[in-house]
Amino acid sequence: MNSLKLNLYNWPRQVPGLDRVGLTIIAILFGVLILEPTQLVDTIEFVLSALLNVLPFLLLSIGIAAYAKASGADSLIAKAFQGRTLPMIVFAATMGALSPFCSCGVIPLIAALLSMGVPLAPVMAFWLASPLMDPSMFVLTVGTLGAEFAVAKTIAAVGIGLLGGIGIWVIQRSGALAEPLRDGFGNGGCGGARIRAPQSIVWPFWNDKSRRATFITSARDNLLFLGKWLMLAFVLESLMLAYVPADWVVQAVGGNGWMPVIGATFIGVPAYLNGYAALPLVGGLIDQGMAPGAGMAFLLAGGVTSIPAAIAVYALTRPPVFVAYLGFAFIGAITSGLLYGML
Repeated sequence: MNSLKLNLYNWPRQVPGLDRVGLTIIAILFGVLILEPTQLVDTIEFVLSALLNVLPFLLLSIGIAAYAKASGADSLIAKAFQGRTLPMIVFAATMGALSPFCSCGVIPLIAALLSMGVPLAPVMAFWLASPLMDPSMFVLTVGTLGAEFAVAKTIAAVGIGLLGGIGIWVIQRSGALAEPLRDGFGNGGCGGARIRAPQSIVWPFWNDKSRRATFITSARDNLLFLGKWLMLAFVLESLMLAYVPADWVVQAVGGNGWMPVIGATFIGVPAYLNGYAALPLVGGLIDQGMAPGAGMAFLLAGGVTSIPAAIAVYALTRPPVFVAYLGFAFIGAITSGLLYGML
């Protein structure tokens, strides 16, 4: 009987991709079906569309990570991030602001870097800056909010990356945050297993049966893990878009002064749509009297802490790292919004 109870309790784990996260997705969709069947269709369409949009980045990142692990090249990648920490943080924050990764597409890359033993400080700098700006986002920002706003947002993205990277570096000097990843995602931090015990590198790994198996296992595990969490994030995002009135956002962040900046920072977390959809929303709010600094804070806070990004970070890292991620995002968004408003 005890064995039967144990099997019944653990049965979701025996189905690939179906654990508590999978059951949560099913429960939410079932609830939507019962309460409002028409919304279920919209939610499924939204989720499929969002997954298709992020799929190229997701597959590319997972493929690179799996190839690096199977070939043994991950030790080289990790060594490329070794050296003096502060210059590395500056480089990572700058590259993050210029990279084409969205907040979800960057997740598997971050997971791979941390599991390879890359220090958390430069990874956090890249992680915070990456979803805030990219080349296409810059062009669209110029078109909707002006060149001045676009340049300021780019500088703010780098600044927030620097804030997070240096902040993590200072925290880790006290011995905290030594193991950033949750159990089962490798040995990250400043002295990962790939650095301590590097493998021999075999670029054509497919000629080795064990390395082929490593590639398949790594790619499958990352795809299942990230896929289910992204699916949950997109389900929640679709419901938020359907049931959170846009008028609430207008009422909450209208006006001038420092209070709208702080309000916009916190409103940006649940009300943020995505980087591209948020631009015309902020443009309309500014036309209605919203302070430009509040608009900047809204875009920065929402970009880093949007539901898909936040859920992915929470699933990947230990709680203290997740709290630090949110803390640096809020501090950076508020500071950038206030400075842009003053200037």
